[in-house]
Formats: sequence, structure tokens, C-alpha cells
Amino acid sequence: MHLCNAYTLALGDRDPALLRTLRSAFLNLADGQPVVWANQLLHRGTALPRRRVYGPDLMLDVFSMSQGTGLRHYLLGSTPEVLAALQRELRRRFPRAVLAGTCSPPFRSLTSQELREQEDDIRAAGADIVWVGLGTPLQDHRAAELSAALPVVSVAVGAAFDFIAGSKRQAPPWMQNGGLEWLFRLGCEPRRLWRRYLFGNARFVGGVVRQAALRTPPGASAPPAGPPGAGTALVSRRERAR
Repeated sequence: MHLCNAYTLALGDRDPALLRTLRSAFLNLADGQPVVWANQLLHRGTALPRRRVYGPDLMLDVFSMSQGTGLRHYLLGSTPEVLAALQRELRRRFPRAVLAGTCSPPFRSLTSQELREQEDDIRAAGADIVWVGLGTPLQDHRAAELSAALPVVSVAVGAAFDFIAGSKRQAPPWMQNGGLEWLFRLGCEPRRLWRRYLFGNARFVGGVVRQAALRTPPGASAPPAGPPGAGTALVSRRERAR
């Protein structure tokens, strides 16, 4: 499962490997109000959510609903300090939720042996759901690999670890609902995020415009398949069939 914001889709628009990963997922959710608006524009007349699925809210809701059920959670990603703070916060809020294990991998490419050891640890923990917070696109690829290798649900949740742990500030609700969360985050981390939002947002908008131009008028034959844009990876094939 992937939480797709405008940056995720902009990367997928130019990275065939990421696009394949998103298209192979069981479920892609629109994490970002601009993605919701793009979906509504590109798929008018279909029943689509009017609000985004925010990664931190999804994670907290699942932890809350799983209390007393025996569902086993595993946390993969971030620094040891953030991960420790996240564990404390989750245990404070949801004392009856089962936190089966955690892993803070080094910030470098892992060897095949290290990846196998990571999977062995998740298997030994008996995890049912793995929350992956490694940053896009690494977290999306790793979530797909884990679900292919293990009997788990893996969810790529972006910065949810930092937000819940309190190591990063969240945008106020009015900015989130108004599609301005990117501006808030840019103001908080300009040196790290300026390139992402300058080029990523432009590519996202370009993808939406391109897909809108390719829409088939009623009664017309479908146009030749073109390069996928912002609206194509938001809902998986299985979800569309529901």
C-alpha cells in the first residue's frame, strides 16, 4: 500500500521502476489534496474520495482500531532517536496495541545479506503489518519487496514517523485542506526541499494537464496509450474492480 502525494507521482512520471511499483500495488491512496483534485478533474463522473488519506492519520487510526485484536505492528525506517520517540508515543496513545518490532536501517544502500536479515527479523517478530518510513521512492520499492517476500501488509507512510514522534511540525489543518502543506514544509526545510517542490510540483501539474488532454470524449475511440501522468497510479487495478 502506498500513500501517493504530488511528489510521488511526479517521480513516477519520470521513473519507470517507481511507476511499475505503484501499478503493482494492491492499493494506492491519495495523500495530498492536490492529488485528490487531480483525480476529480481526470475522472469526473466516478465515485472518488473528496478528501485525502493522510499518512499519519491512517497509521494512528489503524493502531487505534487494532487494540485488543492481536494485530502485530512493525516499524521500519528513520533514525534510532526518532524511532524511539515514535515507540514511546504509540505506546502512550495505544497501550493495548502490539508493537512487535522495529528497525532503523543505515542511510545507505543495503547489501543483499542485510536485506535478508531485515526480512528474517520481521518474520521472527510475527508481524502482520509493516509501516515503512524510508522516504520516497526507497520506501515504495522496499514496501513492495517486503510484501512479495513475506506474508505481511506493508505500508509506505512517508514522514508519518517524524510527525507522530514530534520531530517535525505538521502543517495546520487549513493548509493541509487547502493544498498548501507543501508550502509549509518548504518553509520549515527550504534547503532540503526546495528542489523537490520546484521541479516536482511543476512535473505533477504538467502530468495532470497531459492526462486531461488525453481524455477520451464520450463516444470517441480511446487514444493511443501515452506516458502515464498524475492520475494513472492513484487507484490500483484491484481497487478499480471493486
